[in-house]
Amino acid sequence: MTAAIGLLGGTFDPVHFAHLRLAEEALERLALASVRWIPSGQPGHRGAPVAAVGHRLAMVELAIADEPRFMLDAADAFSPVPTFTVNTLTRLRAALGAEVPLVLIVGADQLLALDSWREWRRLFDLAHVAVARRPRFELQSDALTGDLALEYSRRAGTPADIATAPAGRIAAFGMTPLDISASAIRTDIAAGRSPRYLLPDVVLDYIAAQQLYSKETSSR
Repeated sequence: MTAAIGLLGGTFDPVHFAHLRLAEEALERLALASVRWIPSGQPGHRGAPVAAVGHRLAMVELAIADEPRFMLDAADAFSPVPTFTVNTLTRLRAALGAEVPLVLIVGADQLLALDSWREWRRLFDLAHVAVARRPRFELQSDALTGDLALEYSRRAGTPADIATAPAGRIAAFGMTPLDISASAIRTDIAAGRSPRYLLPDVVLDYIAAQQLYSKETSSR
């Protein structure tokens, strides 16, 4: 079986240390060969990003430059229509083949709402789901209800199970608690407060140079 590839999607508006630590710990704890960072252009499950897509891609590229196992996947960023995870996974499965294990990396809060995602059951045909235990959102099986609880009971496994099949399992892994949010960073910048030490200096310098988030207005 080919080594597993992690998939980390988001708006990254801006990318920060919690994103980077999540990707790093997923690499180590799930024995991934690499992690693909997939910034969304027009996310289907949430509101429009604040920074223009070119800025968000540039910030991710700066943030991941020192880790050769991280790679930027910009295909969704320039989609003319809203992007949904099921479409992203379908695209990657077609490109990477049927045998490689694909691992969708999500937080526990995202798992709790997974049954609200478009064609959410199809996700398990296309990839594994790796769930990071995040601050304020500890994974508890009894917090799941209905069809999602049934799917979890059928598919729950360990990180080691990910290497045994291309898709279909749900595995939890621990993450160092970092209670950092992009929205809080944007709020700090808009208020004239420094978010230094919450995101890489190269990203913060880029934000300053491009005058992003200063009034919580889009630069598109």
